[in-house]
Amino acid sequence: MLATQLNGMVTSEEINLNCIIQVNRYVCNTVKGNKKVIIILELRVLQSGVDVGQRIGDPQPFDISKNIPAHITQPDEQARKPSTSVQRNTQNVAASPSRITQLDEQAHQPSTSVQHNTQNVGASPSRITQPVNPAHRPLTSVQHKAQKRSASPEQKQMGKKNISPIDSLTQKLNKWTIRAKVTVKSEIKNWNNGKGRLFNVEFADESGEIRATGFNQELDKFYDILGVNKKYYVSGGTIKPANKQFNKLDHDFELNFNWKTEITRCEYDEALPTMQFSFMPISDIPNAENDAIVDVIGVCKEFGDIQMKTIRSSGQERKMRELLIVDDSNTEVTVTVWGKQAENFYGCQNSIIAFKRVKVSEFNGKTLSMISSSSYQINPDINEAHRLKIWYENGSHQQDVPIISSQQASTGTGGVGIVYKTFAEAKRENLGVMDAPDYYSVKTSVVCLSRENCLYKACPSDNCNKKVIKDMMNGVFYCEKCDLNYNIFKWRCILSVNLADATDNNWVTCSNDQVEILLGITAQELGEMQELDSDKFEKVFSDANFKDYTMKLRVKMETFNDELILKSTVVALEPINPVTDNKRLISEIKQMAGLA
Repeated sequence: MLATQLNGMVTSEEINLNCIIQVNRYVCNTVKGNKKVIIILELRVLQSGVDVGQRIGDPQPFDISKNIPAHITQPDEQARKPSTSVQRNTQNVAASPSRITQLDEQAHQPSTSVQHNTQNVGASPSRITQPVNPAHRPLTSVQHKAQKRSASPEQKQMGKKNISPIDSLTQKLNKWTIRAKVTVKSEIKNWNNGKGRLFNVEFADESGEIRATGFNQELDKFYDILGVNKKYYVSGGTIKPANKQFNKLDHDFELNFNWKTEITRCEYDEALPTMQFSFMPISDIPNAENDAIVDVIGVCKEFGDIQMKTIRSSGQERKMRELLIVDDSNTEVTVTVWGKQAENFYGCQNSIIAFKRVKVSEFNGKTLSMISSSSYQINPDINEAHRLKIWYENGSHQQDVPIISSQQASTGTGGVGIVYKTFAEAKRENLGVMDAPDYYSVKTSVVCLSRENCLYKACPSDNCNKKVIKDMMNGVFYCEKCDLNYNIFKWRCILSVNLADATDNNWVTCSNDQVEILLGITAQELGEMQELDSDKFEKVFSDANFKDYTMKLRVKMETFNDELILKSTVVALEPINPVTDNKRLISEIKQMAGLA
């Protein structure tokens, strides 16, 4: 059988009758008792059937009962009959050719007798040139136990089960087991007016990917068991044709969990493939059809805060977050993340983010939006991510970059905008006074930094920046969010900065990532410096004054001490690039003059 990914070689007639192939990778399964099936995963066509022209030789179907000689199969039958005799006397045998055959057969027989005496056999020359192969001897009980002890972890865990590659799953298979990694796990969804519940999960192995769905009882049974990037053995369930309206994987079939389904954690420590992508350059997205499903990868230039948005179709409010990403096609696009994925987003500026199956939308320009089957990975260990990181760090992104979602961003409401304004214009237009935050960019200078209480001790966990509380009794640090005690902490910084441009000034708040760019030093180094060298600590802040940056700000009304205040937060910043800034100014001048 051919794996699904090779079907195109048949339809394109690259594989045709009488062609010669080289099988590079395959798996062999046993089905319906003793029937062997080989699934070819990778092959190379050495010569076309047209060039070969005819069948080579006279190949016949393999039949184990007809193709193995009797003198080979007979010892196997006799090997099942243990000898119970007790041989105590010495026999001197002159070995004739027929006797030699009998001795060969006896050599295969397991003996349970106690042999006290030795048989001296006079061997003929033919007996000497045809020694008994030790590999043909049956295992003794001691050897059998030793072999069981040396079994691999997977053999011990799986016993007699055969592992089927995901690409071999069809409706014709009755008994199957896959060993696969969970790459995507959806939220719990309601259907039938809330009477029913379901969730989707996607499994991947070296042969491909497949989607599985669990309803109601199976949801209660398996939802908490399955975790993303963890490996499992999965057996049982209904294999049915994939519904391509909702299932965008390449597999022709999908799974439904049922009462026969068994899922156990895989303890066998072997690497399985990560999520598989087929990336589209961002510059090609404007040519994609609306509602098309694509994979993209880019550098996160900015990301907004969580907002609430009312869905027109259902009238329900959902949490959302917008990101702005750029790739090496020198194009930017806005990506909307929803629900728990928006809540759990822990990425930061300049991270590499790979999106799987996001939907293309036409809303004030081309935008991308995550759907229920979408997922993302931050800084994945794949070649495309490494190449993109090198491109970005080399400064290639600093040239003039078009954004295909620019019309949405130009409204300045709810998105990560790139519209430039002065501080005076932002105040005059009352940005941020509505329920939703506003975004704009400004070219500004640092005037003053408020260093008081700018540092705090945070949870050392990678995905948590919560402030920790020191237990004075035992000296450990407690994180309320993680509900864990730690012996260490990490320094983080939040800084109030006064900015000014030619029209006005404004106080803004900078988070840890932006502070490290402003000060040119990490928060960890700054915290250690505060404790060890106060003069050097003060100098870091004084050296950061009167430097020019391009900053993108988020403005929103917030309540502080029972009072409404207009809070400005730095979303992203970078030193002013004269080339990019001059291009922007020339473009604005042309627009004002009606030449653009």
